[in-house]
Amino acid sequence: MQPLALYIHWPFCRAKCPYCDFNSHVRERIDQTRFAAALRRELAWEAARLGARPLASVFFGGGTPSLMAPDTVAALIGDARTLFVPMPDLEVTLEVNPTSGEAGRLAAFRDAGVNRVSLGVQALDDAALRALGRQHSAAEARAALLRARHLFPRLSFDLIYARPGQTLAAWRTELRAALALAADHLSLYQLTIEPGTAYEALHRRGALLLPDAETGAALYDATAEEAARFGLLAYEVSNYARPGGESRHNLAYWRYADYAGIGPGAHGRVTVGAALLATRRHRAPESWAERVERDGHGTTAEEAVGNADRAREMLLMGLRLAEGVDARRFAARTGMPLAAALDAATLGRALDEGYLIRDADRLRATAEGRKRLDALLAALVL
Repeated sequence: MQPLALYIHWPFCRAKCPYCDFNSHVRERIDQTRFAAALRRELAWEAARLGARPLASVFFGGGTPSLMAPDTVAALIGDARTLFVPMPDLEVTLEVNPTSGEAGRLAAFRDAGVNRVSLGVQALDDAALRALGRQHSAAEARAALLRARHLFPRLSFDLIYARPGQTLAAWRTELRAALALAADHLSLYQLTIEPGTAYEALHRRGALLLPDAETGAALYDATAEEAARFGLLAYEVSNYARPGGESRHNLAYWRYADYAGIGPGAHGRVTVGAALLATRRHRAPESWAERVERDGHGTTAEEAVGNADRAREMLLMGLRLAEGVDARRFAARTGMPLAAALDAATLGRALDEGYLIRDADRLRATAEGRKRLDALLAALVL
């Protein structure tokens, strides 16, 4: 009985950020009662077929899950604890926007059973926050971080760098201010242009220019350097933690463990019998709720993942981690040796050039390799 990670998606936001391609929707009114009931029903349906699996983590993502009623969060945590077998160190994370109203509910979320929060700070500069479409100020972000540190044993927050016009010196100054407020974890993302976003339209017209590749690489190096000075190490391409502070839920994704996805647009990888199933729920919140009310779940796609696809997915996720991919676990999960899933010529060059390290137990990317990971993976993984 492999431990399970549980993801619960709340799809609603107050506003759509111009860089965001997540399944998020803005509504004038949200029927909290209806969507709470639908989430609980879909969770019960999924648990009925998975059985009483050990539960390692619960993650409320979105959208903006801090718009959920705390009673809904409490009910879903209670259901998860009843339907599965919670591990003694069960991690329960909720994403929070640092606007004053949502941050003011932090104590209620703690009382609901949340023991880790992740705040969507994104920047500590008011002009940058406006450009990113955020609804909070830098002062609100600092206040929310200080409040969260008093309430929760574990805390993470997000920042976005490589923003238009951002210099290396400015990013170092902003990051140092953020690190002074950090606890055990930070997610530091380099801004990318995602298809279908408002930023993509601006970028296509030449109205939004990102730093060039050389500047982006320098910003990435500076990020790791500054975080390390505060004791936060890069355990994944964009995630930094003190030892023991890593996100256990996200590690389940990167290590290719089983995870169940509940809610509109959520996807999962769950073992049912001998099959590993890739699951996906309907993206539109109202259509998803109708399906759940009719069928007990909002699934739109479910298919068995074959060994070749398992190998590819496990490599694409696992090589993002500083620890890399464990060879024995890879063989057990995919039914094939690690070498069989790799292009031998590319592997040899990457090892010679210092982008990868291989030993008897695992394959991992070096710091230089992780900077080139997208291109490396495209050539390496069969």
